[in-house]
Amino acid sequence: MTTPPEPSFGGVDTSLIHRLLGEFYRGNSQHPTAPGTPSIATLAPRQPDVAPPVHPTLDSLHPNVDTQPVKSASSADDGEYAFGNPHVLFGAEGHAVSVLGAPEKQSSSLPVSERYYFLPREAAQVQELSSSLGSSRPSASGIPSARAFDVHSVRSDFPALHQQVNGRPLIWLDNAATTHKPKAVIDATSSFYSRDNSNIHRAAHALAARSTDLFENARESVRKFLGASSAKEIVFVRGTTEAINLVAQSYGRKNIGAGDEILITHMEHHANIVPWQLLAEQTGATIRVAPINDRGELILDQFATLLNGRTKLVAITHVSNALGTVNPVEQVIALAHAFGVPVLVDGAQSTPHMPVNVQALDADFYTLSGHKIFGPTGIGVLYGKSSLLSGMPPWQGGGHMIKDVTFAKTVYNEPPEKFEAGTPDIAGVVGLGAAVEYLMSIGMPAIAAYEHALLEYATESLATIPGIRPIGTAANKASVLSFVIPGIPNVDIARHLDKHGIAVRAGHHCAQPAQRKFGVEGSVRPSLAFYNTRDEVDTLVDVLKRLPRN
Repeated sequence: MTTPPEPSFGGVDTSLIHRLLGEFYRGNSQHPTAPGTPSIATLAPRQPDVAPPVHPTLDSLHPNVDTQPVKSASSADDGEYAFGNPHVLFGAEGHAVSVLGAPEKQSSSLPVSERYYFLPREAAQVQELSSSLGSSRPSASGIPSARAFDVHSVRSDFPALHQQVNGRPLIWLDNAATTHKPKAVIDATSSFYSRDNSNIHRAAHALAARSTDLFENARESVRKFLGASSAKEIVFVRGTTEAINLVAQSYGRKNIGAGDEILITHMEHHANIVPWQLLAEQTGATIRVAPINDRGELILDQFATLLNGRTKLVAITHVSNALGTVNPVEQVIALAHAFGVPVLVDGAQSTPHMPVNVQALDADFYTLSGHKIFGPTGIGVLYGKSSLLSGMPPWQGGGHMIKDVTFAKTVYNEPPEKFEAGTPDIAGVVGLGAAVEYLMSIGMPAIAAYEHALLEYATESLATIPGIRPIGTAANKASVLSFVIPGIPNVDIARHLDKHGIAVRAGHHCAQPAQRKFGVEGSVRPSLAFYNTRDEVDTLVDVLKRLPRN
C-alpha cells in the first residue's frame, strides 16, 4: 500500500515546515530534528558568498567585564531571569555574538558618482571630497574592527551626555526613543551647511559636485553597514515609518488585493500595523496577527500555521521597541520564502545594537531610522532587493524621480531615485553616513558584546526592586527593560527619575496591542545604548528604590 503524503496547506508540504521548525527548536526534545533535515538555507534563495560568521566573545572584546551571569534572588530554578535571560541574546552560547554574515571585501576608498557631474574632476578634488566624511573606515577586509571596547572613550564622543539635568548628571536611558549624536555626526552636518550646502545631482558648479559626493558616499556607507549588494538598493526616506508606508503603498497596492492576507505579529510598533490597515482598507486584504507567549516571544509554530496561499506579505520587527524581544527573523524569512512570500523587517531597534547583514538574512525589505542609530532625525533608509524595487511603481511624484516628462506621460527614473522625489534632507543623509561610519569604526560586534553584558547586569539589578513587574521577559533581548510597579502610575515613576537626571520613557511606546497582551496600558521603559555604564544602572536602581510609595 502506498503511504499517503502528509497534509499540505497553501501548496506546501507540511513536512517541510515541520523540519524547518525542528531546526529552530533543535535541542528541545519536543521538537527533534530528524536526520537528514535540510538546512534553512536550502528553503530560500541561495545566500551570497560571504565569509563565515565571526563570533567574538565578550572576553576578547572587553576583558574587564565579568562574563558570568548572575541570577537574582527571585530567579527560578530553571535558570529564568526576572527580566528574561539575555545570556543567550543572539542565540549563541558563552556570550557569543553572531555577525549574521560578514560583509564582502570593500575597497578602502569611497566611489565618486561621476554620472551626476557636469564639471571635469581633478584627482586632488576627488580625494578631498572622498575624505570629507572623516578618516574612520572599516578594515581593508570589509569586516569592522572589533577592538576592545572602552565605554569611557566612547562617552567622550557624545557632547550631550556631559550636562546637568535638575542639578544631576544626565543619565540618558531613553535610547529606544532616540539616541544622542557623536561629535563626528555633529561636525559632518555642520560642515555641510557651513561649506558644501547646495542641491544635488543637477547643477554645474563645484558646491553641487561636493554635495552630491557627500550624499552618494553616504549611500555607499549605508550599503556597507547593512551588507546590501548594491547602493541602488538603498532608498533614503524620513525614517522607518515612511519606509513601511512606501512599501505598503507601492509594493502593496500593486501586489496585494481583495482576499489576500498580510501577516504581522502581536508585538509590532504602530508604524508596522497602521500602514497595513490602511492598505487593507484600500484593497480588501485581511491582516493576520501571529501570537506571542507570556514572555513576549513569537510562537513560531503558530506563525507557520498562519502562512498559506493567500499570504502576500510578512511584516515583522527585528527587535520589539516595547519588549526588547529579538525575533528569529532568519527562520521567519525562511518559512515565508517557502511559501514564496516576501518579508519586510522593521530594523529600527536592531540596527543600533547588533550587526545586520541583509543578504545573509535574505530580507526582501529592511528599514532603519537615522536618529535611532546616533544620526540625525528626519532621515532613514528602506533597503529593498533590486528585483523588487525595480518592479514597484513610484510612491510620490516630483523632481529627480523622472527621466522625461510630457503632458501625455512621464518616464520614471530607476531605483533608488524613483522613490526619492524632490529635494531630500541632504544634511540628514550626510549625518547618517557619518553615523554609520562611526559605528563601523568601533565595530558592531564589540558594541553588541558590551551591551549584552550591560543588559545582563541591568536585568539582575532591576529584579532587586520590591514589587517591580517586568514587561517582556524573552530569552533573547536587546536594550529594552520595560516594567511597571503596581500602584504607582508610570508617569510618576518617570517624573521621579527625571528629578534625579534620569531620562526614561513612560507610556504605551506606540505599541498598544503589545502592552495590552500583558494587561497594561503602558510601562516605564529604560533602554540601553553602548554609551551607558554600570554606574548609571546602579543610580537608576538606587533612585527607584527611593521612589515614594503610598
